[in-house]
Amino acid sequence: MTTEPIGDASLADHALPPDEGEERRGLFYPLGRWAPPPDKLHEIAPGVFWLRMPLPMSLDHINLWVLDDGDGWAIVDTGLNTEGCKGVWRELLAGPLAGRPVTRVIVTHYHPDHLGLAGWLTYKSGAPLVMARTEYLMARMLTLDIADAPPDQAVDFYRAAGWPDAVLESFRNRGWGRFSRAVSRLPSSFIRIADGDVLRIGGRAWRIVVGRGHTPEHACLVADEDGLMIAGDQVLPRITSNVSVYSTEPEADPLGDWLASIEKLRGLDHELYVFPAHNEPFRGLHARLNQLEADHHQKLDALEAFIATPKRAHDCFGVLFRRPVGDDEIMMATGETLAHLHYLERRGRAVRARTDGVDWYRAA
Repeated sequence: MTTEPIGDASLADHALPPDEGEERRGLFYPLGRWAPPPDKLHEIAPGVFWLRMPLPMSLDHINLWVLDDGDGWAIVDTGLNTEGCKGVWRELLAGPLAGRPVTRVIVTHYHPDHLGLAGWLTYKSGAPLVMARTEYLMARMLTLDIADAPPDQAVDFYRAAGWPDAVLESFRNRGWGRFSRAVSRLPSSFIRIADGDVLRIGGRAWRIVVGRGHTPEHACLVADEDGLMIAGDQVLPRITSNVSVYSTEPEADPLGDWLASIEKLRGLDHELYVFPAHNEPFRGLHARLNQLEADHHQKLDALEAFIATPKRAHDCFGVLFRRPVGDDEIMMATGETLAHLHYLERRGRAVRARTDGVDWYRAA
């Protein structure tokens, strides 16, 4: 179901998607590598509109979704808290989405590219924020966690990972709380969704399927009857989602959660049309889950062989990453490396010993 503004020529004055799809590495892309321009909506399924929002970072886009909700519009994920992203939303709300209100702002998980404008959109529209409880609480905590310098526990965490002294010193002297700058002020209340819940949006039932590892309670939306899945970052077709240990939970096992979620998602229909947060929509869910699982197990095996002699997390970057890790990437690289090391340790494949505040891992 569409409205006249959506069918307006102003939304159709860009190159149309190809008539035939493209198959690569066992996945089928019905629209190939095509994506709509950042200020346009494309109806990818009846009542489901795809918005490609630009991001000012190396991962230069996020896919957002606008769902026909009968008398209004439901928005799934929002983009970063930047003037550029706000500008795109202002044009859409004043143009093709005008005439019907935003009914709810649904967020798959707490990361800023998904949550960043959720508060701004809810205050602007009066619509409620809808997300999983753990994700909302994580976001509220992080928006309030602001200081002039990192806490001592965070410095000790990265020292234990083997960061060089110069990098540690630079980290120690910078502010703490970058998350809060990427996220607009959140509403003080929200509507909770949980695994197994069903959201009725327009004439369609979307079942909540929770995955873990990338974040604690990532919500995917699955319309079983129509064969559609809004996957967020839980399943991406060409890149792998970051799975990291952070200083806030230094003994976490997120890779264990991630691999368990892959097994859970295999219970979904392989023929689902998957709408990911990055890259292009695709079919072949189980094939992609198999690829993601195999990639992590290959890395785990290579890492286990590498730590035949004791190594720090910082020493292991070359095993897991295809290119050198820059200083601006070291935090994410450390988190992902620790996720793999913790997985090995938890399963008896590695042991850890601390010497002078530094953790050394070796194969068991």
